[in-house]
Amino acid sequence: MKKIYLDNAATTSLRQEVIDEMITVLQNDFGNPSSTHSYGRSAKTALETSRKSIAKMLGCAAQELIFTSNATEASNWILKSAVRDLKIERIITSKIEHHATLYTVKHLQKMYGIEVDFVNILPSGQIDITNLVELLSKKGKTLVTLMHVNNEIGTVLDIEKVGRICEQHHTLFHCDTVQSVGKTELNLHELPVDFIVASAHKFHGPKGAGFAYVKKTNVLQPMLYGGEQEKGLRAGTEAVHQVVGMAKALELGYQNLTEERNYISDLKAYCIERLKANFPEIKVNGEATFYNILNVLLPFSEEKTAMILFNLDMKGIAVSRGSACQSGSVKPSHVLAKILSEEELKKPSLRISFSHYNTKSDIDELVEGLKGI
Repeated sequence: MKKIYLDNAATTSLRQEVIDEMITVLQNDFGNPSSTHSYGRSAKTALETSRKSIAKMLGCAAQELIFTSNATEASNWILKSAVRDLKIERIITSKIEHHATLYTVKHLQKMYGIEVDFVNILPSGQIDITNLVELLSKKGKTLVTLMHVNNEIGTVLDIEKVGRICEQHHTLFHCDTVQSVGKTELNLHELPVDFIVASAHKFHGPKGAGFAYVKKTNVLQPMLYGGEQEKGLRAGTEAVHQVVGMAKALELGYQNLTEERNYISDLKAYCIERLKANFPEIKVNGEATFYNILNVLLPFSEEKTAMILFNLDMKGIAVSRGSACQSGSVKPSHVLAKILSEEELKKPSLRISFSHYNTKSDIDELVEGLKGI
């Protein structure tokens, strides 16, 4: 049976070139990068070369990048340190953020008593910019945390616009760019953003590697204490092969960006076309969404909802009903709950997310699988 993977917003397969690069490091640069002998120096060189490479691609200074195990860790650190060390009194966010943000903000509210405001979500799934400006008119040292590309419905935040608004109100801006780093251009030298986070496995790199961008004007305190790794901000011996793999994946992502973006955009358009041809009552959730994420409401009866993913999986087709981080939950998606009616929430919504490894025949198989259900 042919297996079809259409859940690339959850994770991506590694490019072969990334695997080859990591194997080379594992074999040759296994030294501790904090050691002063030749083995350590070789590993340190690989680590810092990767940092400089990533910084160049993102238009920031190498010293503004802190390597982490993933974006969840990076966001936890940034948000906690902002409240604890930068004396943030209020956080503005939205109810459609990733739980790495929402649960951290909830913890900070409980622990430190900070004020939390949620910006309104429009029926399109976009942030209500007018409401954001209204919220920023309140006094108090504030941080705004909003994601660039929503991981469930793919709606895109105008980082430039939101960043400029935050600047005008002397507000810090943290942006979860997990779904966009490596898939669209980002120039951090020009973008008015204080913090971003990324995970390598979202752009065909290895799991267990990510980074935080911390604008040099913001001084955070360590997330882990111990050695002096990562400028003393994250103690612990660095996973050099993971970092090198991340840098290689990002390099290849940007080298092939135009070609792969066009290819994936065409695939998404073809998928919508085929779904509408076979299920005329289908509804696309969210408007003006990112090119590799498609979330659709299917006109299926409520009793078919629970088994839809199982039935597709039995046919070798991998898709998602929402974030993989909450796929085991019986609760409806917190993102869809903001834009769909109660009746619509009872019906199945699928997140179909594409990569350059997918083909139109994959889409055809998906449609046939759904017709079978």
